[in-house]
Amino acid sequence: MSALAWLDPDRVARLEAALATRILVIDGAMGTMIQQHRLEEAEYRGERFAAGFDSLHPGVGTGHDLKGNNDLLSLTRPEVIAAIHDAYLEAGADILETNTFNSTAVSQADYHLPHLVRELNFEGARLARAACNAAEAATPDRPRFVAGVIGPTSRTASISPDVNDPGFRNTSFDALREDYRVAIDGLIDGGADILMVETIFDTLNAKAALYAIEEAFDARGGRLPVMISGTITDASGRTLSGQTAEAFWISVAHARPLSVGLNCALGAKELRPHVETLARVAGCFVSAHPNAGLPNAFAEYDETPEEMAGMLHEFATSGLLNLVGGCCGTTPAHIRAIADAVRGLPPRSLASLEAAA
Repeated sequence: MSALAWLDPDRVARLEAALATRILVIDGAMGTMIQQHRLEEAEYRGERFAAGFDSLHPGVGTGHDLKGNNDLLSLTRPEVIAAIHDAYLEAGADILETNTFNSTAVSQADYHLPHLVRELNFEGARLARAACNAAEAATPDRPRFVAGVIGPTSRTASISPDVNDPGFRNTSFDALREDYRVAIDGLIDGGADILMVETIFDTLNAKAALYAIEEAFDARGGRLPVMISGTITDASGRTLSGQTAEAFWISVAHARPLSVGLNCALGAKELRPHVETLARVAGCFVSAHPNAGLPNAFAEYDETPEEMAGMLHEFATSGLLNLVGGCCGTTPAHIRAIADAVRGLPPRSLASLEAAA
């Protein structure tokens, strides 16, 4: 097999061609949809983990409840994940995000399953790839793309988790880099078209992921497009590690991303000024996939598909967007409304930025 057998230049070219002509639609929340299935412990475990350990790796525990480990469903209930992917594609998504947000060793350690990292990422990408391939077979003139999701992990390299010891860290750049590398190789081998480092609250974590991505590309002798998406955590307009949207862009521009954007934490209304900042300064495509509003007192999201689509329509008519979708609280109904709202609208142009450079 060729060293570049994993890389399909035609798919990269089709992605670039699509971005040149229209605003692409990213799918919506995976967790929100999984919650609607009301799965219990036995369903998360499936046959493989029913006895309380991993039957394919005897001697490797779980010894721990698995309910809530949504990424594990790619192995134990793949039909649930596949159906969610299909629903988002039917609603109008061009890009499917893999069910791998917590598929890193540091996050899976919470469930005593760090040995599954490569398998979770491979299977997560494979399921999304199969869904995209089926959708493309039905409509060959409209390509669909798999974004391999690389989440922020449950730790932060920049901030101490102990208020009494501000110099303490419970992870490091090198530990994160090594963890991310396993995940990245799984995503690539499973069929991802894009690697998406998303929901970035700590830019140092993101830099570890980007470093690992470059290591993977160097080892393979080729590269995939990379999407980078940060998260503004509150009304301060900054990431948790203290950066404004412009500072965030400057920190990650060296990675030559396909796109930079913002997702999660805030609804579209609150996110708009920060997306506008990125649209002004970023020398690449810009994305936004906000929450369905801010969570209410019950940690639920009240923004309707029509409300969210109306706000994102304004983003698009203001020339801010190249890619748009939804994060927490969004469903296929939200994605359908968003896709309808941006259909036929021109994408944000890079020409003026290139002329000014």
